[in-house]
Amino acid sequence: MSYKTIIKSLDNIQSRQEETYKFLHRNPELSMQETQTVAFIKEELVKLDYQVLEIGGGLVGILENGEGPTILFRADMDALPVQEETELDYASEVDGVMHACGHDMHMTASLGAAWALANNKEAWSGTYLALFQPGEEIAAGAKAMLEDGLLEKIPKPDIALAQHVLTTPEAGHLGTKEGPFLSTAASLKITINGRGAHGSMPNLSIDPIVIGSAIVSKLQTIVAREVDPFQFAVVTVGSFQSGNQANIIPETATLRLNIRAYDEIVKEQLISAIKRIAIAECEAGNCEKEPDIEVYDSFPLTDNDAEITEHVTNAFKDHFSADKVVNYKPMTASEDFSAIPRAFEIPYLYWGFGGFTANQSIYANHNPKFAPAIQPTLRTGTEAALVAILSYLGNK
Repeated sequence: MSYKTIIKSLDNIQSRQEETYKFLHRNPELSMQETQTVAFIKEELVKLDYQVLEIGGGLVGILENGEGPTILFRADMDALPVQEETELDYASEVDGVMHACGHDMHMTASLGAAWALANNKEAWSGTYLALFQPGEEIAAGAKAMLEDGLLEKIPKPDIALAQHVLTTPEAGHLGTKEGPFLSTAASLKITINGRGAHGSMPNLSIDPIVIGSAIVSKLQTIVAREVDPFQFAVVTVGSFQSGNQANIIPETATLRLNIRAYDEIVKEQLISAIKRIAIAECEAGNCEKEPDIEVYDSFPLTDNDAEITEHVTNAFKDHFSADKVVNYKPMTASEDFSAIPRAFEIPYLYWGFGGFTANQSIYANHNPKFAPAIQPTLRTGTEAALVAILSYLGNK
């Protein structure tokens, strides 16, 4: 039996897959709260005779099928705190929560691949690991699974694979990128500790708004004057909150920042510079206490292995045709899957596939109107997963 026969077998579950996708879209759960989603996926995998382990808020389905490599394929599960505005007949039924990033598509495609492998075991050999990860949106899920013993609880994979539905290329197409694909990122919260006073008595205050404004201005020099011009870096102040009355100088001010880079060293350079500037400006402003600085939502660099990228890209071109496989440029989005293959010390590949047809209005991931076309998107994602997996596990 060839892998084409396995992929053809997906015809038998297409309508069921579409209903699964709609069910998951209607019933989203926020990061690290995916209990009903986990229960649903576990039930589906158990039906297929997978050994299922719940780990760190997620789960792994293990299917052993003789000698051969061990391949891990990851799908993320969490939704976003977004009020859906798609007007779909299968729109979210949870107020203020929506699958606005396509994780429902990822889960459905992964379940489809799991079904095809379980029902065509004579066509491949090795061990397949279907990993469903929680908390990707807040960079917590990969870490949680590792902290709960993922490395010890499942067979060590030889390689790891993952995919994501994106706005480009057109639905039915997909793409890969060797090397850095998604940026490393982190967020920072800076709390300036000033001294409150009446607005008419500024001499008695240590004004955190003035100090915060100086910090914001100085932060703009990091990329312009400290980072190598041939390196990519972004420093964004997304929130500046302080006070609530015109005639009251507040006690504190809080800044929230986000940074991006395609190099872990540059990421640490940005964090170090931000801390240095915040501390120095608070000292210059006569603060009696250093600012409180918290680094959170830290995402690793998604850095695709060259050999795996070439291998899987060739498999995609053979199956989908070369004109349907694009070479992505690096993207400034970020995600935390990379922490898992890094912990295993194995190579990995993360690719994208298009979600919008030519006649659709395109809304970006995380937009309340994000609504990929179910087909051909779902079939493309499922086939891509299978082609990549079988390029290693399939019987020659």
